[in-house]
Amino acid sequence: MFKIFQGFHLVEAYHELKKSRRLSKDRLPSRTVKLIIPILLALVLWCLPTEAFGIEGLTVIEQRVIAIFALATLMWILEPIPAWTTSTIAVVLLLFTCSNSSLWLFSDGISAEELGKPIKYVSILHCYADPIIMLFIGGFILAIAATKTGLDSMLARVMLKPFGTQSRFVLLGFLVVTAIFSMFLSNTATAAMMLTFLTPVLRSLPADGKGKTALALAIPVAANIGGMGTPIGTPPNAIALKYLNDPDGLNLGIGFGEWMAFMIPFTLLVMFLAWLLLLKLFPFKQKTIQLDIQGEAKKDWRSIVVYITFAITVFLWVTDKFTGVNSNVVAMLPVGVFCAIGVITKRDLEEISWSVLWMVAGGFALGVALNETGLASHMIESIPFDTWPPMLMIVGSGLICYAMANFISHTATAALLVPILAVAGMSMQENLASIGGVSTLLIGVAIGSSLGMILPISTPPNALAHATGMIEQKDMAKVGIIMGAIGLLIGYSMLIVLGSMGLL
Repeated sequence: MFKIFQGFHLVEAYHELKKSRRLSKDRLPSRTVKLIIPILLALVLWCLPTEAFGIEGLTVIEQRVIAIFALATLMWILEPIPAWTTSTIAVVLLLFTCSNSSLWLFSDGISAEELGKPIKYVSILHCYADPIIMLFIGGFILAIAATKTGLDSMLARVMLKPFGTQSRFVLLGFLVVTAIFSMFLSNTATAAMMLTFLTPVLRSLPADGKGKTALALAIPVAANIGGMGTPIGTPPNAIALKYLNDPDGLNLGIGFGEWMAFMIPFTLLVMFLAWLLLLKLFPFKQKTIQLDIQGEAKKDWRSIVVYITFAITVFLWVTDKFTGVNSNVVAMLPVGVFCAIGVITKRDLEEISWSVLWMVAGGFALGVALNETGLASHMIESIPFDTWPPMLMIVGSGLICYAMANFISHTATAALLVPILAVAGMSMQENLASIGGVSTLLIGVAIGSSLGMILPISTPPNALAHATGMIEQKDMAKVGIIMGAIGLLIGYSMLIVLGSMGLL
């Protein structure tokens, strides 16, 4: 996370707490078990005869991919080590055991037919420089520049001002502003920044009032939901978009602006319902709230260039279908400009959240392995996806995704499910056509991932808000469950309607 960002101390404290819990002596036995189980299962899958899998034509390399996929899945779920570390391990294993540049001992004595088609090592390494990764880097650079020039504080103050001082509208203001920031900044950074602005407000409210809980919960709810509004708002969006736009796959060509055109109305509607829910569950005792957000936007020439570039970048993203400039290419504009004028330094580049990018890249690498080895096609042939009821496929995948996202990283959830569902969706495109096609399936995963927020551990924004001491876990669970049900119902209804009308 960016050390210059408002509220960085909250993020740092959260990560230190997670690390201390993971490494504590009391948790050493359970952590050891969580580490051993995935390794043992992967070894069993690695050593079984290929016939044991019941997949006709399964090769040795495909079997290894299954073992590595199982290892990554369990490591992401049990989390004995950080999620990004698991992704890195998966990539290294794929390179050294399944690629065309693997160690000789993994192919020695095995016929070419039995071994199967190796993965091009270039394809795996390309995952670290995938255009979607560049899109995220552009978003991170914008966030750093906005913080260094005071643009974030100025925008927060200006955007909150129209909501006045009445408590219920201040709550709405925090929901809306947090959601808008999370569309372009990381959800964690947004939550940390907004909680910093909110801290003096919480101190001024009556100790026995429920309004504090409403305001504290508004930040994670808005950060999680608002992130769905743009492709860079949260990693699951980018993962889904990669497979939807893959030139060698679905090649749907969904643009940045096109994504926003249907997701912004959805997020605004869900945010409005979240506002009503919070007001109902946690009514304010104090009727008015005075806001005092510190920080001024700088007015030197570099800062002015940042403001102009920020506006141009967002404009080009929104109009990418009209300008013809791909959103991934647009993301490099602020990178080039800000580095050239000295707003972004090498120290700033070091502060980019590289662990998130590595996490996403690891998920992409597993998807590459599924496709290049031929395992994807063999799975389609062995599992009759095309005979499944389309609605079961759509709704079932959304519920599974939502359930997983409450307990493991949203990014890990999408990285696990999207490659599999992309393969399954391709095999039953005709069946899914009447309810939105593969777009409904994969965008549904992105929605389901972002709605997982019933526990403090579900997302970093949840953990940061819970750390304020203003939220009881039962209240977070209650709001999370209700918002999850509302979000899934509205989200899938929207996707099915738009898809059936040919608008997706």
